[in-house]
Amino acid sequence: MSKVEERLKSLGIVLPQPVAPVANYVPFVRTGNLIHISGQVSVDANGGLKGTVGTDVDLETAHQGARLCGINLLAQMKAAAGDLDRVTRVVKLGGFVQVSQDFIDIPKVVNGCSDLMVEAFGDAGRHARSAVGVYKLPLGFSVEIDAVVEVA
Repeated sequence: MSKVEERLKSLGIVLPQPVAPVANYVPFVRTGNLIHISGQVSVDANGGLKGTVGTDVDLETAHQGARLCGINLLAQMKAAAGDLDRVTRVVKLGGFVQVSQDFIDIPKVVNGCSDLMVEAFGDAGRHARSAVGVYKLPLGFSVEIDAVVEVA
């Protein structure tokens, strides 16, 4: 087991099977030493988190939804790199949150994923980021996050 996976295990996180695409795209593309990971939604074995943040989903629950996205990103990273210890840097996250008209704490939601990347990779998990509120996300999920990571 990799050092990163041991760290995740100590946090009570077991990586799921990577989520299969739901449309005409691939889960990740590797070019050189960069892996671009397609957006991962707030889904888990129980169905995940759906709904609109600020209406029927509160901030704390949405934050956990972003953490789910991060867990799914880690599963894709492992599939793409073969071993999470090969990830040398989380370069950028792009966060999208399905929000009500008046909800403005979008960065606080996406922190659920950002915090996980730092927990998993330490300083190498610190990244550039976008956090955007949107009207709708695929299949009604509350959060979607994509990533660019560097690998050795």
